[in-house]
Amino acid sequence: MINFGTGGWRAVIGNDFIYDNIARVAAGVVALAQKEGKTDKPIVVGYDRRFLSQGAAKWVAQVIAGGGIDVWFMPRSTPTPLVMHIVKDSELYYGIEITASHNPANYNGIKLIVEEGRDAPLETTQELEQLIAEVKEIKEIDMDEGIENGSIVYLRNPFNKFLDDIIGLLDMEALRERGLRVLFDTMHGSGAYPLQVIFHTARCTIDTMNLNKDAWFGGMMPAPSENTLGLLRDGVIRGNYDLGIAMDGDGDRLGIIDHSGRYIDANEILCLLYYYLVKYKGWKGPVVRNLATTHMLDKIAESFGEKCYEVPVGFKYISSKIDEVDAVLGGESSGGLTVRGHIHGKDSVYAASLMAEMISVAGKSPSDMMDELTEQFGKFVMVEDNLRFEPEYKATVNDILMVKKLLPDFGKKVIRVNYEDGCKVYFEDDSFVICRFSGTEPLLRIFAESSDKEVAKSYISAFRDFLNI
Repeated sequence: MINFGTGGWRAVIGNDFIYDNIARVAAGVVALAQKEGKTDKPIVVGYDRRFLSQGAAKWVAQVIAGGGIDVWFMPRSTPTPLVMHIVKDSELYYGIEITASHNPANYNGIKLIVEEGRDAPLETTQELEQLIAEVKEIKEIDMDEGIENGSIVYLRNPFNKFLDDIIGLLDMEALRERGLRVLFDTMHGSGAYPLQVIFHTARCTIDTMNLNKDAWFGGMMPAPSENTLGLLRDGVIRGNYDLGIAMDGDGDRLGIIDHSGRYIDANEILCLLYYYLVKYKGWKGPVVRNLATTHMLDKIAESFGEKCYEVPVGFKYISSKIDEVDAVLGGESSGGLTVRGHIHGKDSVYAASLMAEMISVAGKSPSDMMDELTEQFGKFVMVEDNLRFEPEYKATVNDILMVKKLLPDFGKKVIRVNYEDGCKVYFEDDSFVICRFSGTEPLLRIFAESSDKEVAKSYISAFRDFLNI
């Protein structure tokens, strides 16, 4: 059974991520388009730099074209935000990106993007799963035949409009005047090209690390975290750079290293950019975060007379709520965000550019600004634990937390519990802990936030002991 989680279908290469399943997913997309009466526009197909991504993209294109739907095919590896932008800008019905995002190197996957450049909603992916299961015959044409008859078209300069739109949103004069020196760890991913173009256009100095294609991502997880950015931190300090930037494999998650070598995590990036857009640029509006993201955003929003909206994990919920309440931005602690007026999905190319603009306009480093926010709104420390479990134990954990609704003894007053997406426990001092199953890997994820790191760790320990994991 092919299942689409919060970030699409992801599977181990050579195990489930094989030609037969990839072709079945493509045939399912054709069936979905036929069922919805949306076969009159092309489907754009992109791919990141993972092992088998380009080959899988060609297999997908061949099946879609064989099903009677035209395909726009990328001439090179592309970040997911670009595919989303093309779907939105060209008013297409669907886009597909071959990626497993930040998953380990032995994974790959398929992400479905729908109208307006949005992550496919749950009802769409559930329908797609059913259609995939019902596939009896797969029609395809050879790639060369599709190109010859015009049903498969290689896009020329697909980055241009995407880049121009981002540049049009930035204060390029401030960036050019400041002339930042930036060290960019591409993490062997597909976000390398667009960010370099933007920073060169802004007259910034941008040097790169890990620019080569490496299917094993240098033996590291292709996710920008404090643990994976040690070399970037060292390079920023040694080279006296103003900023270090890193992106995940498909360019939708962001990591930042301050000039001092301080790691600026995803929660802090969200807080900084929301504060910057409202305080310095005069934007007005609320902010959106998921259940596992810092509550400092709530305090910042409150200080501006605005509201912070909480939604389930999955960026489709964030983008939907942004539209509903006209929020300034929305994001999640895993490293993705988007800003009002841009695409409806995560985009680290724009977010990284906006961080550079913030430094140029405010004249302060990210760490200096975070110190100011901490002084004004208090300290918020988040810790995380990812627990692997035997597949058969998932039902047991679900029964304990979601059916019987049992909780550990945390040694302090619980003010409420939210079961909308996992089990989130709120305490009277604004701290929280959430325990939920990953939508992309066989993991139980536990996030905890408090003003005291040891207190946050104690929440996680309580859950681990209670669940015996």
